[in-house]
Amino acid sequence: MSEVEEQQPSRSKIAIRLLYTVLYLVVFEVLKAVFYVTVLFQYAYLLITRKYSQPLRNFSNKLAAYAFRVIRYTTLNEQVKPFPFQEFPPELEPQQDPVRFD
Repeated sequence: MSEVEEQQPSRSKIAIRLLYTVLYLVVFEVLKAVFYVTVLFQYAYLLITRKYSQPLRNFSNKLAAYAFRVIRYTTLNEQVKPFPFQEFPPELEPQQDPVRFD
């Protein structure tokens, strides 16, 4: 049996990955702000119309999938760089219908 030796990454590759990670941490902070705005807008819309905004639900579901990919990349659990270096990720889970307030 031949054992596969794991190559240790060079410090320059680690530094480059760290720079990407810092960039994505800034992106994640922007994502958090966008989440706050979408949640507040969705509830304001819901209180006024007593219906939720389906386009906003679609957007937030895709945004959640993107945030998940960013977190996985920054925590070294995924090799693939998230958007804008790859396609925007599809939704991870479908939306639950109907929305209930039990």
